[in-house]
Amino acid sequence: MAARGDSSYEEALAALSSLITKRSRADKSNKGDRFELVFDYLKLLDLEEDMLKMKVIHVAGTKGKGSTCAFTESILRNHGFRTGLFTSPHLIDVRERFRLDGVDISEEKFLSYFWWCYNRLKERTNEEIPMPTYFRFLALLAFKIFAAEEVDAAILEVGLGGKFDATNAVQKPVVCGVSSLGYDHMEILVSSSSLPIFQLGVPAFTVPQPDEAMRVLEEKASELDVNLEVMQPLTARLLSGQKLGLDGDHQYVNAGLAVSLATTWLQKFGNLEVPSPTQMSILPQQFVRGLATASLQGRAQVVPDQFIESRTSGDLVFYLDGAHSPESMEVCAKWFSSAVKGDNQSESSKHLVNGSAGSSHEKWSGETCQQILLFNCMSVRDPNLLLPHLRNTCANHGIHFKKALFVPNMSVYHKVGTAADLPENDPHVDLSWQFTLQKVWESLVKSDKGNAEGEEYRGKDGESSSGNSEVFTSLPMAIKWLRDSVHESSSSTRFQVLVTGSLHLVGDVLRLIRK
Repeated sequence: MAARGDSSYEEALAALSSLITKRSRADKSNKGDRFELVFDYLKLLDLEEDMLKMKVIHVAGTKGKGSTCAFTESILRNHGFRTGLFTSPHLIDVRERFRLDGVDISEEKFLSYFWWCYNRLKERTNEEIPMPTYFRFLALLAFKIFAAEEVDAAILEVGLGGKFDATNAVQKPVVCGVSSLGYDHMEILVSSSSLPIFQLGVPAFTVPQPDEAMRVLEEKASELDVNLEVMQPLTARLLSGQKLGLDGDHQYVNAGLAVSLATTWLQKFGNLEVPSPTQMSILPQQFVRGLATASLQGRAQVVPDQFIESRTSGDLVFYLDGAHSPESMEVCAKWFSSAVKGDNQSESSKHLVNGSAGSSHEKWSGETCQQILLFNCMSVRDPNLLLPHLRNTCANHGIHFKKALFVPNMSVYHKVGTAADLPENDPHVDLSWQFTLQKVWESLVKSDKGNAEGEEYRGKDGESSSGNSEVFTSLPMAIKWLRDSVHESSSSTRFQVLVTGSLHLVGDVLRLIRK
């Protein structure tokens, strides 16, 4: 299968961008965009038979589903099986959505499969069966890649919710999983006739849920004759001293679900005796290795700024987590609080052992630490729920932000690609949402300090600042401010920046701080 001769990667991304609909996430008019079209597309791509043979693990949920998929894939790969993993969103490059044997698909393979699917659909679609929309095309592309690459197991993360999601083209998965359902998912869950992706007679697992969510899940399972089991979080004892590859206490919930999904798949296709999780006193070695080496960008990830020359200045470290619901914000705050305390203690002890020699981290003496928040969220989110959860949980753990920075995202929602060609500072950018976020933050600070803080002021560039917060016209400007602050500080100051509120923001930051 050859890629189109003149196709560059940028051309493929432009073609992919043409499939993005302009409808916002807040638009409630989506009635499935004629979900039955997905089956027409499978026919046009000659994928119907392949789909019936594919051994799929299907995972839905509000939060934790990406982590659950990453753990599950890693366990099966460590058992020697060829794996395909389809997740969303991507943070830097669209190829992140398609992993083969734990690695993002190569550019060469991506282009080959992309143009094969795109050109075939362009030739065969018409007014009655139009070109698929963006996410639907990506799901079809994943099916094509996994079929052609002959993966043993395909792990599919549900993208946009329930019964209209393109991954539901899978008619008979091996097993289904439902990760934690947040309250922002409840309205869809209750109104949807088949949101939990359950399929007639297919075993399913979930984690402990809010009462109302659990009631709905049990009702759906009963209707479809699904054996739904609730899995408890994994215990540290089962891991025989190993740490999970993804950081944070909440990951033990996702790991417990992943163990059940992988076990069910292995019992059916692994040709080996695998006890059920409830019968294990300690996990088999391949499970432990899989859980310990799982990786997923933008979830509880710690990345030092690679552009800082820190021999003469302080230290700049980014703590990245794409939390965007009240519950995940609380989880993120607990992780950040624990991570910065742990990092500062370990760096301080390294300093005692190593003196001032070695890397910028080894020289760290922990004299001064400043925690800074770098935040944005989509306007469909409620900052009056997100920011108090974040601030109060951190404060309860003894972590107080010196300053909060609010920025617009660099990523644009009508275009797929890198941020390299995006303007560094657009003077015409609309910052009204960022000022709204700042106002919520300032009111939280003032209620804590009894209105002792001075009035905010608005700078000449449309930037708004007080002692507690600042709005920047662009993310690069905020990063520059952080780097300048580090250079102006003493070498014993560590800046610990929590980046959260949006996975798009996390991806944009990763682009800018990695060489």
